[in-house]
Amino acid sequence: MKFTLKEIATIVEGELVGDPDIIVTGISGIKEAKRGDITFLANSKYAALLTTTKASAVITSRDSINGNSDKAIIKTANPSFAFAKVVGLVAPNDITHPQGVHPTAIIPDNVKLGENVVIGPYTILDDKVTVGDDSIIYGGCYIGHHTVIGKKCLVYHNVTIRERIEIGNRVIVHSGAVIGSDGFGFATVKGVQEKIPQIGTVVIEDDVEIGSNVTIDRARFDKTIIGAGTKIDNLVQIAHNVVVGKNCIIVAQAGISGSTTLGENVILAGQAGLVGHIIIGDNSIVAAQAGVTKSVPANTKVSGYPAKPHNVAKRVNACVQMLPQLYKRIKELEEKIESLEKQNGAHPG
Repeated sequence: MKFTLKEIATIVEGELVGDPDIIVTGISGIKEAKRGDITFLANSKYAALLTTTKASAVITSRDSINGNSDKAIIKTANPSFAFAKVVGLVAPNDITHPQGVHPTAIIPDNVKLGENVVIGPYTILDDKVTVGDDSIIYGGCYIGHHTVIGKKCLVYHNVTIRERIEIGNRVIVHSGAVIGSDGFGFATVKGVQEKIPQIGTVVIEDDVEIGSNVTIDRARFDKTIIGAGTKIDNLVQIAHNVVVGKNCIIVAQAGISGSTTLGENVILAGQAGLVGHIIIGDNSIVAAQAGVTKSVPANTKVSGYPAKPHNVAKRVNACVQMLPQLYKRIKELEEKIESLEKQNGAHPG
């Protein structure tokens, strides 16, 4: 579909700088864009790309400067979100979901299905499962007994949701995720690891998105909780009795040990690792590959291992980078001292 820049600026509630009659025929990344495309720039450190991109228009933040007179600019409060709206306009998603209940699905009589529910081929719903209106469960999934799935949920192929799990409304679960697997609980008895029963549950609140191959363990006794609006990337491990607050971002390969609590709006970057029984305060950020060994106050950014406030960690890292030079300098000083000692020994007066 084709839109003028004036139309796009109105839709994204942006300030247009440039020709309003330019026709947008495509979308692309700022490096790959060609004439007729619209792109976006959300990070000011890539501002130089404004002068090299071949795009006809760029969506930027409101404080950006148009560094190239032949590029039209649409200034917005949130360039990434505005561009997402444009993607939906210029390249609408033409993928359609299946309809109805596939005849190969296994569904006992005591299962409750709401209106317009879709159940894909070879999916198994166990006893007393409830699925809310307009929810879609693709093929090859397993839903355990007494599990409740809310309205307008989307569960992709080959997802396992075990028994007695509660899932809210508008939740998206990507392929390969396992929700409600046993927590990792064992006790050593006479040199043998004896399994500790995990009889709790998992509660996924509204508007959560769970990536591919994510594992969320059930609680030992109570609940593992994923707060409303939280988004979880692929390959994340969330252990038993973890509580994740609302609107958190958990990036790929992060791992959260048992009974740890995340406040609201927390960000865990890729491969961050958290020990158990700690609290990460509201609005805190854990940088990529950080190893968090103790609680983090609210509104704090930590990095490194063991994780420290980011400014401290940067200074520590700067010192570590200087170690080769420091080692060389110390060796030189040792040699000078040794030479002076020899001289003093030869000429004691």
